[in-house]
Amino acid sequence: MIQWAPYAFVRLFLALAAGVLAYLYFGAELPELRGLLVSIVLLFIGLQTWASRQPSSGPTDAAGLLAMCALFVAGLTLTQQATEKRQPEHLSQLKGSVEFYRAVVDDYTVVRPATYATTVRVSAVRIAGQWRAALGGIRVSVPRDSGVTVPRYGDVWLVRGGPAPAKAPLNPGEFDYRRYLGYHQVYHQQFIHADQYQLIAFQPPSYLKAVSMRAARVLDGVFRQYVREKREYALASALVLGIKDDVDQDTKQAYASTGTTHIMAVSGLQVGLLFGAVTWLLGLLPGQRGPLFRLITAGLGLGVIWSYAFLTGLSASVLRAAVMFSFVILARASGRQSNMYNTLAVAAFCLLCYDPYLLADVGFQLSFLAVLSIVYLQSRIAAWLDFKDKAAARIRPWQPRAVQQFWRVGGWLADWIWQAMALSLAAQVATFPLGLFYFHQFPLSFLASNLVAVPISSLAVYVGLALLVVKGVVAVSGMLLPATVVSALDWLPRGIAWLFETMIWLFNEYIFWIGRTMPGALIQNVHVTPLQAWLIFAMILAGLVFLAVKRLPWLGVACALMAGFAGTRVWAACALTSDEELIIYSIPRRSVCGFWQGATAHIITIDSLPLSETERTYRIVPGIIQREARRVTYHTGWNQAPMPTAQPAPQVTVAVWRGLSLAFVSGRLDGAQQPTPVQVVVLRRNAWVTPGELAQVFGSGARVVFDSSCKSWYVARQDSLLQAAGFQTHDVTSKGAFIIRPRPLVGSVGVLAETE
Repeated sequence: MIQWAPYAFVRLFLALAAGVLAYLYFGAELPELRGLLVSIVLLFIGLQTWASRQPSSGPTDAAGLLAMCALFVAGLTLTQQATEKRQPEHLSQLKGSVEFYRAVVDDYTVVRPATYATTVRVSAVRIAGQWRAALGGIRVSVPRDSGVTVPRYGDVWLVRGGPAPAKAPLNPGEFDYRRYLGYHQVYHQQFIHADQYQLIAFQPPSYLKAVSMRAARVLDGVFRQYVREKREYALASALVLGIKDDVDQDTKQAYASTGTTHIMAVSGLQVGLLFGAVTWLLGLLPGQRGPLFRLITAGLGLGVIWSYAFLTGLSASVLRAAVMFSFVILARASGRQSNMYNTLAVAAFCLLCYDPYLLADVGFQLSFLAVLSIVYLQSRIAAWLDFKDKAAARIRPWQPRAVQQFWRVGGWLADWIWQAMALSLAAQVATFPLGLFYFHQFPLSFLASNLVAVPISSLAVYVGLALLVVKGVVAVSGMLLPATVVSALDWLPRGIAWLFETMIWLFNEYIFWIGRTMPGALIQNVHVTPLQAWLIFAMILAGLVFLAVKRLPWLGVACALMAGFAGTRVWAACALTSDEELIIYSIPRRSVCGFWQGATAHIITIDSLPLSETERTYRIVPGIIQREARRVTYHTGWNQAPMPTAQPAPQVTVAVWRGLSLAFVSGRLDGAQQPTPVQVVVLRRNAWVTPGELAQVFGSGARVVFDSSCKSWYVARQDSLLQAAGFQTHDVTSKGAFIIRPRPLVGSVGVLAETE
């Protein structure tokens, strides 16, 4: 049995988190919960009051269960109240078309090759000529045209036109960006042209955050000035300040493939390094046992951590890490007996009370699971081997001093390497299921990459911070000293910058070298469902309990969970073996279709242009991962495709697959000599056809699909005409990929099943 008494706050957090999680899965249709929460809290208070007046201890178990129920309902209620779209003035609740709206830029701006992307928060809208208060977040994109400035946090815009609800995933397996935005209280998207908005004011929602973001950009300018190579500068800014605008895709992929992406994000690593440095420096001072010293230590630690959070722009990841370490510092300063599990639970509890949707944030999950796993497992894994003792056992009195020193240094170095490996192993135990679930991959090279990259990058953080401090001192000195003296002093930041850049170059080259020499160490394209991810976590937990208590029933539970996991995998594989689909993909300005049969697929780009790497990665590959396909062939045009095709007209191609006939039309039907009945007609490149022509050539029962190469004005016009003529239509640009599943032939007539 688990003794909960030492982990009081852990169970409180679990109850609250269970309520938040329940709302994320099932809470959309729940009624107002505040009354229920108040009733349960009053009942708990009444029960506790009655129990305190009894001569015996009273129903403590019942009171404890009621408290857990209250926290569960509190999690549900907090998440419900944090959901903006439930408010009557939210954009999604307004009736009528939005003509104009007033909004403020409320997020960092992401610089993309062709656009700027950021989030704006609406304060007012004009509907039917009248202004009214409103709220809601909109994810906007602005083209990077000449004369368009980078959106700045606090800019107030007047925008013409209304936003559209965020789109659901358009292709099978695609990342659900709509759900991701919803977790951040953003439910609309809009592409805003340069002549569609006007800057009318500057009113930051938080002046503290505005100053913080400005400070981060000023510090980024220091790195831009002193770190000359573009790749090293980009990584330096990401490593110390969390600004990743200039990190190229190859570098991101190299770090993701080796399990070192966390180096490029300002989070627990950097805040932990600062915390460790402050603790070590204060540990050198005398008189370290009194309460005054603990209070001073806590104050300095909190000051350093939160100053760093401020100077890095108060991003979500660094704030989360700062809160976590703040509770650790306060727990140490209190001088009371406190375990790390309670401290982490208090930090997570407070963060969820502030924003319950943080529970769905990948960074939140990875951060707390990694720290929890390190706290529990790192010392246990490290205890497997003791290199210091093994090296000391090799020392003999008659050995020369140099040999004895060699064994001591070798033992210390081997022990340090093993401690670092134990740390990486401990962090991976709890986080690798999330890596499989969210990123569909697991890098087996994480030990080799982290063993070198993490120590060097950690030292680089200290050197980078030293560069910023020294540059600040030189800049302040410039106001008091002559220019010649300041110019001579500039050699100091230049020297530190050279060391900083060299260290970044070293671990950058090491990461790329690991990727080149261990190309097969990355397990990719692994599809794990939410149920399977929960089963993996349960298996890990049951295994750890078995190792802790040494009781066979827990091993049986782990084996049963493993069998359940294997069963879900086998069932999914069997279900896909006979599954057949034809997919007309939604890829901007492209004509692409996929013929799927089990784990085999043929992807055909009908417009005879190969897919770019970006189009494959974000539009096609997610579906491949979802189906765990092993044989996927890409074809450019119909020439090498295995499907039989015919051309009854110059701009018409008819393909037959599994008894299903499809016509791809890219122009007029003037050359069609005879009727060619088909089940599906795909219109491409704004094909100029009339409903009568389609009915005459392909039959009136054909389903008409507009692929992504058709313009919006064309779809709007043709769609109304075709529906008026009795055709069923589908636009892949607005409704997502068109999916059909052929059924067995009945006589000579092909029957199809459709899925949208």
